[in-house]
Amino acid sequence: MSISERLDRLPATPLLRKIIVIAGLGLMFDAMDQGMVAGVNAAVSVDWALSAFQQGFLLNSGLIGMLLGALISGLAADRWGRRTVVLVTLLVFSAGSFLCGLAPTFELLLVFRFITGIGLGGELPVITTMVSEFSSLKNRGRNVVVVESFWAWGWILAALVAFLVIPLDGFGWRAAFFIGAVPALFAAALRFLIPESPRFLEQKGRLEEAEGVVGAMERSAGIEMAARETQAPAPAPAPAPSSVATAIASALNAFVSLWKKEYRRSTVVLWVLWFGVNLGYYGFVLWMPKFFVAQDYGLASAFMVVLIMSLAQLPGYLTAAILIEKIGRKPVLLIFLVGFACAAWFFGHANSQGLVLLFGCLMYFFALGTWGCIYSYTPELYPTAIRTSGAGAASAFGRIGAIIGPLIVPTMYAFFGEANGFELVFAVLAAVFLLVALVVALLGKETKGKVIQEAE
Repeated sequence: MSISERLDRLPATPLLRKIIVIAGLGLMFDAMDQGMVAGVNAAVSVDWALSAFQQGFLLNSGLIGMLLGALISGLAADRWGRRTVVLVTLLVFSAGSFLCGLAPTFELLLVFRFITGIGLGGELPVITTMVSEFSSLKNRGRNVVVVESFWAWGWILAALVAFLVIPLDGFGWRAAFFIGAVPALFAAALRFLIPESPRFLEQKGRLEEAEGVVGAMERSAGIEMAARETQAPAPAPAPAPSSVATAIASALNAFVSLWKKEYRRSTVVLWVLWFGVNLGYYGFVLWMPKFFVAQDYGLASAFMVVLIMSLAQLPGYLTAAILIEKIGRKPVLLIFLVGFACAAWFFGHANSQGLVLLFGCLMYFFALGTWGCIYSYTPELYPTAIRTSGAGAASAFGRIGAIIGPLIVPTMYAFFGEANGFELVFAVLAAVFLLVALVVALLGKETKGKVIQEAE
């Protein structure tokens, strides 16, 4: 019985629960950064008199960094390990956020946001892949969605910081960046409590290390005999001497592997899925405080409305976590994609504060439930050898959509005026999610109940 097969039969163990909590805390702090930059954008635009396009560049600087971070970290994690990459990316993210709080000019703030984005984008696909690899066949999807639900708590904390801190005169938005930097360092320290993924260790031929991790998990679950049943896989080839050239060659081979016949369809679906959902999500969420400020809510009131809407993320994640192991990944994705499209359309046409709040909450509900499904679904479509490369590449391509998304608002406003542009923004976002749902319906594979090594 292989290491992977032994993991697939394990119940929830204390180590797995610890990994879920620690991984979730990391995502929570990442979400705080993303949520606070939405509030910072509204505050900085007032302090520095930024145009709509400058505000878009501020939002995009971090997203461009996320693109680069996702691509590099996915390839690196398949070569050097999941835990190492998570630790490095968290430290980069924390340093970048701290520097943002010190930025004396708009140009330097763009640079520091780019650095923050590298760390943030690098961590997200790797940490969820790691949780998936530690999980058993029965609860793999649910565990990833549970980890992703910490994103909602981070966004709620960000909304609280935005409401309580950013409106303060003189130093509010800078303090928000400093607050965002400290928890990431704490999370990095916690990462030392997480061992390396045993599936990765097995694939690299490091069986003693993998045995140590899985054996400890089995003993904690009351399983004593499995270690003696382990069948070693074929010996792994001796690793080539580490160098820049070999690292680049390895990365290129991993990327090419994503387009082999057996993975090509999955890669296309994932890239469309990540691109479309990033475009739709970042096309509205980073502008939400600015939308309400423009409607004379006042800065504090705008942040309060966003805080209320953010609370709807929690039941979105919970619903996805319940459904994903009951009816499968593909049906749940379709439900949430179509649900978001409907909510976005009606939000753009809402004509009262009550309807704005209702459909705003529904957008957050369906959008974050969709994200939970995506992070669960993505690593299940590739084998261990290229799993984080596949997740990282899909995430990186998706960031192109995230970069385009925030530019939709100023572009629509420039061409159609603020009133008509507002409606068109959400009509476009609804259309994007419907197109993504169509692609998933026609080409997507179901991975519920499939062994992670064979889910291809």
